[in-house]
Amino acid sequence: MLQGRKIRAPFFEIGPKQYLYGDQILELALAADRASKEFDIDVVFTTPFCDIRRVAEATERLFVFAPHMDPIPVGRGLADILPESIKAAGAEGVMLNHVEKPITFAVMQKAIARAKELGLQVLAIADTIEEAKAAASLNPTAITAEQSELIGSGITADESYISSTTNAIKSVNPDIIVLQAAGIKDENDVYKMIFDGSEATGTSSAVGLAEDPGKMAYNMIRAVRRAWDARHGG
Repeated sequence: MLQGRKIRAPFFEIGPKQYLYGDQILELALAADRASKEFDIDVVFTTPFCDIRRVAEATERLFVFAPHMDPIPVGRGLADILPESIKAAGAEGVMLNHVEKPITFAVMQKAIARAKELGLQVLAIADTIEEAKAAASLNPTAITAEQSELIGSGITADESYISSTTNAIKSVNPDIIVLQAAGIKDENDVYKMIFDGSEATGTSSAVGLAEDPGKMAYNMIRAVRRAWDARHGG
């Protein structure tokens, strides 16, 4: 792991959530790291808190992200997630406002400010166009635009949602990388999402529930490279 890097488009995000744990997390991380190097695709690995240090120390190319943090200072806050702690463990960034860990706009504003103080990158989650524009006003590194009802459904967003949310975010800050996800079930979905215009995509359940999570991650990261090259005439 190298500190001080910046995520590049296209990238792929893997969020194991609680589908995997212990050695399973490490095995998936190592497989994703190998694919990241082979295909020269940045991979954000949104790591369960207990495994952040282990994954960060074992991998070279992954961007290890925490799945949440609380905008608290050093001191009180039993059971809260201290930003300094996730950085000390090896995280280079943090995911904020996932549908399974929602926060208010005011909390997101404070959390992104704390992340920037520490040099942590931020992947913010938004559902609607209005939420996407609001999140963009806080200038995170990237925004995941995903319709909550499609998460884990195996049904991806239509082209209208992809274009409208991407345009809304870019109208506020063109430098924010836009990730379109929700419902990604296989490498074909990954290919289509990137080829159709997304700068990044990702998955949780499709990898976490796969018979061979490492192989699924490899195939999806390979699909990002193939789609990006095809889209840009490579």
